[in-house]
Amino acid sequence: MMRDWISTETKEPGIVKNADFTSVHKIRKLKSMVENVIRGKPETVKLALVALLAKGHLLIEDVPGIGKTTLAKAFARALEISFSRVQFTSDLLPSDVIGLSIFNQKSGSFEWNPGPIFSNIVLADEINRATPKTQSALLEAMSEEQITIEGVSRPLPMPFMVVATQNPSEHHGTYPLPESQLDRFMLRLHIGYPGIEDERRILRDREHENPLDFVCPVMNANEIIELQKLVSEVRVDEVLIDYLLSIVEQTRKSEALELGISPRGTLALFRSAQAFALIEERDFCIADDIKRLVLPCFTHRIIVNSRQTASGKRRNYEAEQILKDILIKTEVPV
Repeated sequence: MMRDWISTETKEPGIVKNADFTSVHKIRKLKSMVENVIRGKPETVKLALVALLAKGHLLIEDVPGIGKTTLAKAFARALEISFSRVQFTSDLLPSDVIGLSIFNQKSGSFEWNPGPIFSNIVLADEINRATPKTQSALLEAMSEEQITIEGVSRPLPMPFMVVATQNPSEHHGTYPLPESQLDRFMLRLHIGYPGIEDERRILRDREHENPLDFVCPVMNANEIIELQKLVSEVRVDEVLIDYLLSIVEQTRKSEALELGISPRGTLALFRSAQAFALIEERDFCIADDIKRLVLPCFTHRIIVNSRQTASGKRRNYEAEQILKDILIKTEVPV
């Protein structure tokens, strides 16, 4: 039975016609199931869900042991789709990720052996421990949802999402991701340490068993694709587009930045705001959706002027402060 869950406050006829209670219930159930594994981080879980529904890719950066890999595994187990994990190391080759053709002596021909990239969700664990050559093997896959080898283009399964984890760049044996690679991640998240009570619950949860063992699928590939289509129907008023573009333009004009936001970054914020609104059970965006997503969507895309700060963690802090200043200066539409 169809149930109208869309707010009637600003509803337009004909938008999100196929939205029903079942879709909303599945989003809630997926979010709740992952939160049972990732304790005390509801905002992190919500933003990871934003990336999935917005057809984006997710970069999780934090110190070891915080739960980066666990978050990716929890989402993968809660979705009835294929999943693969690639442990990135300094000796990993591009062919180890995308696959290669191997000569079969019996048939006398080359046979294509797909790599782990041919999965719906690909966990690129500690991506910044691989060499730039191997990191770049993901570029085409993340941008065009296909792999081209030996002149042959091979489409990837849909939906397709890369969840990459990385340790802070100051750690030994890491290769910082280039700007072209970072720009292909829709969101970058920091999980952070849990609070004392949340960590107490983590200990109790794992006292006798692993909560991941109790995560079961709540959505299949077709349902995810339908929700992704639903995201594109979420309405964004012209005044909100003006607001978004004003923020972007200020990053390009700021003297504190060497590199502002690219059109790909602009589109990423637009699409992620639509997904965020859908998760909030609205068929329209509001200014707060954009404001809440500016930092996770833009911080990794801008480059702070080298005269302003040093490298590493300090640079990330400066980037966030610059974006916060831009948000303060930008008039919010009402």
